[in-house]
Amino acid sequence: MTDLTLFHTADVHVATFDALAPEADLTHVVRTDWLERAQTGVDAALRQEIAEAIRAAEGPSLCTCTTIGAVAEEAGATRIDWPMMQQAAGAGGPVMLVYCLDSTRLPSTALLERAFATQGRAPDIRTLPLTGLWHHFTNGDTEEFHKQVATWVSTSLTLTPGTACVVLAQASMAGAAALIDSDVPVLTSPETAMAALLGQG
Repeated sequence: MTDLTLFHTADVHVATFDALAPEADLTHVVRTDWLERAQTGVDAALRQEIAEAIRAAEGPSLCTCTTIGAVAEEAGATRIDWPMMQQAAGAGGPVMLVYCLDSTRLPSTALLERAFATQGRAPDIRTLPLTGLWHHFTNGDTEEFHKQVATWVSTSLTLTPGTACVVLAQASMAGAAALIDSDVPVLTSPETAMAALLGQG
């Protein structure tokens, strides 16, 4: 039986999640067109298509795309960034929310605000948009993408002292975490989500 079905909008995520849970029976569904279509908003047809795919999945499912996360959650999937947002809200101070795609900003901010609310705390969020870097990822140059994200985040942390933690909003950004030059904790979604769903932590 499938332990988990993962819905991705980029092929690169398949290897990432297989490496995180080598003993698990994972089924990957890659739909790059969903993210492309969602850039101008999720219309009724796309919403129905996502919902039908998730409801047809065997066992629990995880949506690794932040942009369509809310729609996927409505259909019964776990949003990849929810465990991460819960950790961030409990960090005890301002959270720097970093994103590289405009369509990520609203769903990520709303989810982090929800995490603060579930802990009875007022939202304390500093956003850092790095949308000018997204073309590195779409062009397949993930190494440069991660390097540039890390450079910008490191600089921003120097300029805004007192940040309790950093949230790299998109799963595609996770590789930048180890390159960030700071003592501030950096949270990424793939590891926390897999641990939560597979009972590893």
